[in-house]
Amino acid sequence: MQVVVGVDPGTTITGYGVVADRGDGAVTLLECGVVRPRARAPLAERLRDVHLGLCEVLARHRPVALAVEAVFAGRNARTAVILAHARGVALLAAAEVGVPAAELPPARVKQLVVGTGRATKGQVARMLQHRLRLRTPPQPADAADAVAVALAFCLERAAPRRALRLRG
Repeated sequence: MQVVVGVDPGTTITGYGVVADRGDGAVTLLECGVVRPRARAPLAERLRDVHLGLCEVLARHRPVALAVEAVFAGRNARTAVILAHARGVALLAAAEVGVPAAELPPARVKQLVVGTGRATKGQVARMLQHRLRLRTPPQPADAADAVAVALAFCLERAAPRRALRLRG
């Protein structure tokens, strides 16, 4: 069993999801939640709080990998830059404990989890509930997004193993 932490970076709310990948296609949700820095705190303090919160999650679960949602450069460049700071903090937390980190674009996460890169948040939540055999979708939405990133990482990593089994 290998533990993977997924991160949906943000400076007001950072979601995290921790999953266990058994390697046989079964993935189990271990924990999910959010890190909420003080909303009106200066950016540097919010980034510190995100860093400390993610360090706690990494220490508690000792994952083999951290997967972070890549920055989506939509219409607002300022928002993309601020989110990039939060993403950098997540990558730093992983590097500090020697955990390899990977980035997954939002469309790739949706493609792997739902089957289409244009899936809605509701569709992603329902597929998480189904694939992880949960009674209800992960909450809040930022945590669900992070769980989707972790699951997508596991699915992408398993794809070459499945291809080898099909050929063999």
